[in-house]
Amino acid sequence: MDRFDRIYDLHKVLSVSRYPVSRKKLEVELQCSRATVKRIIDSMRLYLNAPIEYDQKLNGYYYDRQGGEMYELPGIWFNASELHALLSVQQLLTQVQPGLLEKQLSPLKQSISRLLNLHKEKGDELVQRIRILQVASRQTGEAFQTVAGATASRKRLQIHYYKRSSDESDERVLSPQRLVYYRDNWYLDAWCHLRKGLRTFALDNIQQARMLDKRAKDVDSDILSAHYSSAYGIFSGTATRTATLRFTAERARWVSKEQWHSEQQARWMDDGRYELRIPYQNPTELIMDILRHGGEVEVVSPPELRQAVQQQLQQALEHYS
Repeated sequence: MDRFDRIYDLHKVLSVSRYPVSRKKLEVELQCSRATVKRIIDSMRLYLNAPIEYDQKLNGYYYDRQGGEMYELPGIWFNASELHALLSVQQLLTQVQPGLLEKQLSPLKQSISRLLNLHKEKGDELVQRIRILQVASRQTGEAFQTVAGATASRKRLQIHYYKRSSDESDERVLSPQRLVYYRDNWYLDAWCHLRKGLRTFALDNIQQARMLDKRAKDVDSDILSAHYSSAYGIFSGTATRTATLRFTAERARWVSKEQWHSEQQARWMDDGRYELRIPYQNPTELIMDILRHGGEVEVVSPPELRQAVQQQLQQALEHYS
């Protein structure tokens, strides 16, 4: 943790504390020594005009709020996740057309604007200088409200579902479990009564949806997590295989910083290459992500995945022959 992070964390601790905070607790929160806590406090007082006071009776530090206003750090002090959340919500709200929730959403829009403008003119400048881009997002269509309503009210759904892989449509009865927003698109995790198992459905492929009066089948949250989190990708299923990928030394500079899966295993090889082991079940999405690295990655195992990627590369090469 660097000096910037410790200043930010100290500010968060003092801002939310109703009573003076002991130096011992600050050492734990900031993950540093007693001397470092003292230096951080002295620096904030000296360079940032922080009104940090010490209460001898309660043996702790606190922000002096006699002026009535909460002290704020100068400059832009949002961390990455906070800034992404604020700008994402702001961007989504600007896309909402006037409707039933216009009055309810208006205070939320104003609150976000106030948060982004805590530092006066720098808030507006920040919004203009940062972009959040959506890539390959697809429209959910008219079925979204019906699907969301059935998911919330725990009712079954009857849908007409279009399968792009076969260019066909069929009818399903589903027990919706949860909505998932993944890579800029909406999906539904559901129990399919036709297939007698858990499946994932892209909402943009749902052509028609009707809520039924019958209660949805509930699947235990642990079972859902085991099914959808153990393998790679949105159409995961329970992991049954492990892919071993080896990236060139050059590409490893990027891939070594990426999290492909929560259960991934990685190691550096003696020649500078980077090996990544990923659990998977359905290879579709994994193959797509492998192909975007072109000749900078080799599929070592299993053989069927290696062959599938090889076939895709050969087909791509035929287009340029």
